[in-house]
Amino acid sequence: MSEKKDVKPHIYLGSTGKPEPFTSPSTGGGAKPDIPPRNRQQHGSELIGQLRTVEQQQAGLRQEADQYELESVIGIQVEFESFPGIELAVESLADARQKIELLNVIPRDNKIFATIFVPEGKLSSIEAKLRAYLEEKRDAAGRPRDNRKLIDAIQSFRTAALEALWTDDRDQLPDNPEETFWWEVWLPVRRDRNAVLHDFQRLAKAAKITVSEQVLEFPERSVLLAKGNRHQFSRSGLLLNSISELRRAKETAAFFDELSPEEQQEWAADLRGRLVQPLDAELAPYVCLLDTGTNIGHPLLEPFNDSADQLTIDADWTGADDHGHGTGMAGLAAWGDLTQPLEDMAAVEIKHRLESVKVLRYPHDNEGKHLGVVTADGVATPEIQNPLRTRVFSMALSATDTRDRGRPSAWSAALDSLAVDYLGENQTPRLFTISAGNSGDDLMAMAGYPDYNLLRDIHDPGQAWNALTVGGYTEKDNIVESDCVAYTPLAPAGGLSPFSTTSVTWHNSTPIKPEVVFEAGNVGKDTISCASIPSLSLLTTHHQPVQRLFSTFHATSAATALASRFAANIYAQYPTLWPETVRALMVHSAEWTGTMVAQFSQGTTDRQRAQHRVRSVGYGVPYLERALWSANNSLALIVEDKLQPFGKFDGKIKTRDMHLHDLPWPKDALQDLGETAVEMTVTLSYFIEPNPSSRIVSGKYSYQSHGLRFDVKRQLESVYDFRKRINRQARDEEEGTTKAPADPDWLLGSQFRHKGSIHKDVWKGKAVDLAERGQIAVYPAMGWWRTRAGLGRYDKEARYALVVTISVPDVDVDIYSAISALVTAEQILVEGV
Repeated sequence: MSEKKDVKPHIYLGSTGKPEPFTSPSTGGGAKPDIPPRNRQQHGSELIGQLRTVEQQQAGLRQEADQYELESVIGIQVEFESFPGIELAVESLADARQKIELLNVIPRDNKIFATIFVPEGKLSSIEAKLRAYLEEKRDAAGRPRDNRKLIDAIQSFRTAALEALWTDDRDQLPDNPEETFWWEVWLPVRRDRNAVLHDFQRLAKAAKITVSEQVLEFPERSVLLAKGNRHQFSRSGLLLNSISELRRAKETAAFFDELSPEEQQEWAADLRGRLVQPLDAELAPYVCLLDTGTNIGHPLLEPFNDSADQLTIDADWTGADDHGHGTGMAGLAAWGDLTQPLEDMAAVEIKHRLESVKVLRYPHDNEGKHLGVVTADGVATPEIQNPLRTRVFSMALSATDTRDRGRPSAWSAALDSLAVDYLGENQTPRLFTISAGNSGDDLMAMAGYPDYNLLRDIHDPGQAWNALTVGGYTEKDNIVESDCVAYTPLAPAGGLSPFSTTSVTWHNSTPIKPEVVFEAGNVGKDTISCASIPSLSLLTTHHQPVQRLFSTFHATSAATALASRFAANIYAQYPTLWPETVRALMVHSAEWTGTMVAQFSQGTTDRQRAQHRVRSVGYGVPYLERALWSANNSLALIVEDKLQPFGKFDGKIKTRDMHLHDLPWPKDALQDLGETAVEMTVTLSYFIEPNPSSRIVSGKYSYQSHGLRFDVKRQLESVYDFRKRINRQARDEEEGTTKAPADPDWLLGSQFRHKGSIHKDVWKGKAVDLAERGQIAVYPAMGWWRTRAGLGRYDKEARYALVVTISVPDVDVDIYSAISALVTAEQILVEGV
């Protein structure tokens, strides 16, 4: 097997712009400044006067409390304000012995604001601190016990008003005191959680505030939602004193879906006014939706669509969407879940545009037409009109049954052929994001989640090797509808969406599907069945904008639209990337949530559990920042290259090329980390040519034109021995034996990861061991290019994208600086060889 060594990679190096740690307003993270001494008598006397005012207000609260049968501790909340640029010793304000509790700390306007709860009769504790300050109290040894640093930092204090409890961004609190909205209310636990909750509900009812029945419980807080305005919350001091924090509740799709048409128009106009787009639209990447058409007159879709890009596969059809699905997909592909940009007040920058190809008008349309042909027509239509555009094809159409169970179908093979551009019509491969298909409409059966989903197979053509198949997960667990109090979210936040299908029951040799999951929404569950609830859905554009502008949307269609948007964002940043590379970046950036790890843990070993999990939720949820840049404690290496898997030697077709890539690890930096735990993640992406009609004895290699594999040099292995091992593994592939020496530190393992045409695995070990793993090999595996020599494809080249990262998740070490000295790069592509 011939070898290509020292391949110069395409490479990205960049920073994620990690969030800065909190620093006090005065220090900026450096040494704490000295607190300037105040005029003790003047300053102390002023604070004593403020304490008298608080005492009078507490007496008024006692009179108010006598009107109600309250069960929790009565007291008053006091807000302390620091002098500008001075750090307030907030922990000293609390006193566990006196049950004085620190509720919140808010840095604002170069000051620190801290709010405490003082039980009835305990204001004397504050007075004692002030008296000690005034009297310059000392202990028996003559050491100061006068609280000077605390008191000299306090500019003033007062009974806490509503603003003192607001810990969200200030611009989220409406100026109009009569504006009604959903609040996120954080209640303290104090001595009795249920008593505090009871009192808040009773006081809120008196103030005519609507309170949700769902409550989240944390060790020191209870969190619930309440609907009211500032005036209602502010008019009762007792009500405020039962609260530790107030925030604006995250708006759900239900909020916007329930608005009147006039109100929806106002929200949409505000959002469109905040839209920022590139000046040259033709340079933008496009998401091409193969669906039921798009109604581009919608005010939130008009900026992304031209009438010339509203296409159909039938000349007798119009490009308009009479069904609604295509317009819903378009809204998510352009904006994402509209709930988020609508509730935010910031500018929204969107760098991609939309194309729409109407491939069906209603369910069971196109009778007598093969779905593979329909898909091919949908792909050809925009390419004929605009052949030079960079585009992501998005298709959420699937068969209603799952009988293929991972076996290639004519439709999935057509998709594979289109992706790899087998016929050479496009002169470049194509990127497809397609839906895994939904788990079904039986809401009673769905209550068996998640086991129910493990038995619901991915739908045709989701088994396509070259397409990115998208499943669903959900973060939506907030039910706000007043008529849904009997329901709780079926799926936990971060878990598999109840709508999603899996490949758990597929044969072990089939591709790993889905590869990734995106938000697909949730359902509510009562004691009998499940129900679709708007607040557990995504928000998108309605297909009849004259009547309504917003509509709810869910399931794997929603997830697929979000995936296409994600891919377009990568293209907008790096427009010359190959489709194989964009797919690799999406899969490489994906991670399992903690909920997924807990949900799918079948097996007795970490490897078995990971293999079960990847068949359920793929490689997890992609993160755009991770896909685009390398953080300071993470190194990303991206290679785009070609090799020729097979060639004719002495009249026989044999394996031909192997590539060895030198990995520019910061060897010294890794060795210095010694026993520190590090991770190396590798993703290899390529497209195969499908051959569903192949006839050979071994079905294992009958469909794919070729396979590619990766392996990394081991710690005690010389480069010479590494080459020998890779050549041996390539021969084993030829002979149908794949028993390689074990490398146990990989999460999935070489026997499992090499399925389909995208392979990802994570190596975990010691930094000092990783320092010696300086080479990675990409080598071919069997396929019909070799076994079907008569078809004349054995001498073709195969493209691939390779992504490798190393990271030190728990250590503050700058790997980026070390590596940037070894590789000449400008954060964008360096031309490879």
